Amino acid sequence: MSPRPDTDRAVADVASLEDARAAAGAPGAGGAGSADMLSGALRKAGLLPLLVLHLLRDGPSYGNQLMERIGELSGGLLAVNPNTMYPLLRSLEAKGLIAGEWEHPERRSRRFYRLTETGEAERALLAGELAPKLEAFAVSLDALRAELRR
Repeated sequence: MSPRPDTDRAVADVASLEDARAAAGAPGAGGAGSADMLSGALRKAGLLPLLVLHLLRDGPSYGNQLMERIGELSGGLLAVNPNTMYPLLRSLEAKGLIAGEWEHPERRSRRFYRLTETGEAERALLAGELAPKLEAFAVSLDALRAELRR
């Protein structure tokens, strides 16, 4: 029998074992402690669209190049695969935020995307919305680093 049956019962009433493991970052559980530290709230808040729009400010780019640049920019913490990137690019293009052109229109080679004026306005909006969340994330990481240095 557990030394704290009331606590165990209360936890069991609130969360499943799988949810508790995921929240604690158990290996293979995904969730808050998973290898991709930015997969939670920041991704849901629009980090990937913001990064794509931001990177396209520097000039036209294609999907694989954007995936590499996001990986480099995040120090490898944010991994983006083609199954995420290409639907995102199609969605951004359908909304008029980016415009794409085939490198060689006669054969489907690389598709280069550029930022539109509407996309720049959306980038500015997303940057403003995400700034407080990014700042909170940075403050939390700084506090953790400081605690672990003690």
